[in-house]
Amino acid sequence: MSEVHKDVTAPVDEKLPLKTLLAFGLQHVLVMAASPIASVFLMATALDFPPELTINLLSATFIICGIGTLLQSIGWRGFGARLPFIMLPGGAPIVLFILIAQQTDVATASGAVILTALFYFLVLPVFKKFLRFFPSVVVGTMLLLVAINLVKISGFLIVGKPGTEGFAAPLNLLLAFATIGFTVLFARVLSGMMGQLAILLGLLGGTLMAVLFGAFHVEHLSLFPLFSLPSLLPFGMPKFDLLASLPLMIFCIISMVEATGQTIAIGEVVDKKLDPENDVAKTIRGDAAVSLLGGLFGTSLIITSGENIGVVRATGIRSRYVTLVSGLMLILFALLAPLARVIHGVPEAVVGGTGLVVFAIVGTMGIDMLRRVDLRQHANMYVVSVALAVGLFPILVPGVYSQFPSGLASLLGNGVAMGAITAALMNALFHYLGKGPAPVAAAEDHSRLQSR
Repeated sequence: MSEVHKDVTAPVDEKLPLKTLLAFGLQHVLVMAASPIASVFLMATALDFPPELTINLLSATFIICGIGTLLQSIGWRGFGARLPFIMLPGGAPIVLFILIAQQTDVATASGAVILTALFYFLVLPVFKKFLRFFPSVVVGTMLLLVAINLVKISGFLIVGKPGTEGFAAPLNLLLAFATIGFTVLFARVLSGMMGQLAILLGLLGGTLMAVLFGAFHVEHLSLFPLFSLPSLLPFGMPKFDLLASLPLMIFCIISMVEATGQTIAIGEVVDKKLDPENDVAKTIRGDAAVSLLGGLFGTSLIITSGENIGVVRATGIRSRYVTLVSGLMLILFALLAPLARVIHGVPEAVVGGTGLVVFAIVGTMGIDMLRRVDLRQHANMYVVSVALAVGLFPILVPGVYSQFPSGLASLLGNGVAMGAITAALMNALFHYLGKGPAPVAAAEDHSRLQSR
């Protein structure tokens, strides 16, 4: 029996048929493609980049995201966790990149990305020592905050920003809810592989409706230029300024906290027993290496995305070879400019509708983790409640820390990070610094999480 057991391939390492890999890989890409497009156009608008540079950066971002996704999926010499991760530009790093560029220049902002990528490696050995303070009560709380934050972002994709032209346009709401409706319909009536592709089919259904209503962005469609190749050092030689780089370096710590929760969560979804200290470190090293490469091509930090965890949970397809194919597709989209322009044509309201479903699924994962924690216990009740209070405050009341110094405001204003850090500190306070059986309970909880 033991020999038979050894021959069983773990779900995360299963090599699926090519048509399955292509279909589910495309699903990941289409759900996540809005992030690199939006980040580049936000950067281009804020910093007044010419069209040629914008196209160059879009190509670079897709390629670096693709390379990072391949690295996390395959794993190489301690870089990449060998898990089905997609890597994307982080929203906060893009904003910080823009702020650094506006305060200094773009070359200094690129230098800050490179310095921060190196800072990851410097801090990681110390950070690893604190991973035992992230049991499921902490990670579950963090996933809830991640879901709420991402749902809010998807909401803004659908309705736009208050006060802007077209805010809460009925057509956008119709497209978003139609996309959700198509997703639910396909999940309900289809079975097998087609049922598992409900998210992709729902997105395509919403896109078709957008075409019928004339909301598809046809102005972006063009065959030329056919190929798009990124340029090395598009802003010239980077300038290295430690003081200017501090905001991104502070975010580096936040990113490592988020990567911890994401690695543990995706490990549970794919039913892979993890060694948190080693596997989380592999994820973070992958983030650092890809961000370093991105800094050389003009991008901000490229980090592991928690969004695709919801896609993996929804489909039940756990193979890392699916995201490996996604990585190859991202590179293909970068090189073949017309493909990237077709994806860019999908209305944000359709992408936002898909995001509402996918990101809410991440929230259900947090609830599932917390379900295994005894919240009737005095300590756990306070860990979760205080962490949610601290984390939800800046998410639900944007700008609450805007009167603080910019670096501190950036840290405190990240609800996900502050909630996770608060949960870890509260967990340590109640379970490690107190007396009685609580430390054992916390250890058993962490053990159950790893054994799933």
